[in-house]
Amino acid sequence: MYKVTTLKQLARTSLSNGILRCYSSLPLSVKIDLPNGISYNQPTGLFINGEFVKSRQGKTFEVISPSTEEEITHIYEGREDDVNIAVDAAHKAFYSGAWTKIHPKERAKAIYRLAELIEQNAETAASIESLDNGKAIQSARGDVALSVAYLKSVAGFADKIDGRTIDTGDGYFTYTKREPLGVVGQIIPWNFPLLMWAWKVGPALAAGNTIVLKTAESTPLSALYVSQFAKEAGIPNGVLNIVSGFGKIVGNALTSHPKIKKIAFTGSTATGRHIMKAAAESNLKKVTLELGGKSPNIVFDDADLKLTIPNIILGISYNSGEVCCAGSRLYVQEGIYEELISELKTAVEDIKVGNPFEEDTFQGAQTSQNQLDKILSYVKIGKEEGARVVTGGERLGYKGYYIKPTIFADVEENFKVVKEEIFGPVITISKFKTVDEIIAKANDSEYGLAAGIHTTNLSTAIEVSNALEAGTIWINTYNDFDPQTPFGGYKQSGIGREMGTEALDNYTQVKAVRIKTK
Repeated sequence: MYKVTTLKQLARTSLSNGILRCYSSLPLSVKIDLPNGISYNQPTGLFINGEFVKSRQGKTFEVISPSTEEEITHIYEGREDDVNIAVDAAHKAFYSGAWTKIHPKERAKAIYRLAELIEQNAETAASIESLDNGKAIQSARGDVALSVAYLKSVAGFADKIDGRTIDTGDGYFTYTKREPLGVVGQIIPWNFPLLMWAWKVGPALAAGNTIVLKTAESTPLSALYVSQFAKEAGIPNGVLNIVSGFGKIVGNALTSHPKIKKIAFTGSTATGRHIMKAAAESNLKKVTLELGGKSPNIVFDDADLKLTIPNIILGISYNSGEVCCAGSRLYVQEGIYEELISELKTAVEDIKVGNPFEEDTFQGAQTSQNQLDKILSYVKIGKEEGARVVTGGERLGYKGYYIKPTIFADVEENFKVVKEEIFGPVITISKFKTVDEIIAKANDSEYGLAAGIHTTNLSTAIEVSNALEAGTIWINTYNDFDPQTPFGGYKQSGIGREMGTEALDNYTQVKAVRIKTK
């Protein structure tokens, strides 16, 4: 499917989470020929102080293509000493003022230029994402487009970070200003590697911070690829640093490092709790956490099913269902319950699942063997709990981490498949009668990341959206993002917001200045 050149392994040592780790004479760049005919040079090193470098221990780990289960390449594995070097570079860059003290318009120009460079290489970036993550190429192109749009948008905020004056009476002049935090640590997930890179890096840079970012161990390629454009964009050395590696090593080193002032993390709620605890126990770091979800998608009996069915599919099969805000709990008003199930079954079975590089593929591969196994285990649990399998529930083929999209109907609220985040193309369907009933059911979750409402009645839509405990409510749409719209969770789905002006607030701190004039 692809070919890697100039890779010479010396000695294999161990497996970690199913990923081969070894010592290698790996060059800092390898040529990769993609299945769509694109050839490019993939950085393999850690990006520290403006250049790609080998890890101190010279250890590497393999990166697997989810669509073929074959090795793509190896990447240098960062350890605690590499994190220390990266943090020192970021710390020095911050206090040098080369980024923090320049005119905000210059920061804006550099971030915008970074977006342009990614845009100029958009098809390569999307292809890397499909190869590394397994997602359909059309979805990957959407990720790149949204990443570029967001970076351009957040660049415009760089010179609009302001304060206010406060009337505290005669004899005083009092004002506030927002200042950057310093060195921030960022940990991105494997489901949207490039997009989450942009969501994390953009506001941190715009606010004047410096960064040490950890990639997900299973999907490091796109973040390393686009980070090489930082220097050309005019971002000074040490401002953006990337350390690939494993959470228990690199992640822990970031969360406990005394020079890091903030941690931003996207991932599971369980890991988020650990990060929050470690951040508090080290130097009381600020945290932004975008965590798990089990989002309700509500369909009232007056909904236009021709518009609603595609939204339901987008809510559960987009990105192979590996979406924190997936509309995995479908609630249908009883008058159209069976009709909707029948139409949804037909539509789901018409989805093309398979090779992510084929243009008509909608659902690609799951990202890893571990994730595929987890999804299949939940399918088994759902069957044992007594849910009706409308369609799917099986692995697709024997090579690649593919699964048929699965519909469970007639579920009870206490079923594990209703309560727990599956993170795959598995949807549960149950019926409801009244507005009060569906509000209670939708809110009966430890999560509160997102929700969907489908109705032609504006009053119903507003009433229900006001009552739902979720950070984002989509009405007659789903998984619909815009750079200006903040995104984040209620309850155990997170702390803080990505995108919008709120993202900048997360990367600044307020200083109050009070001057006695008389």
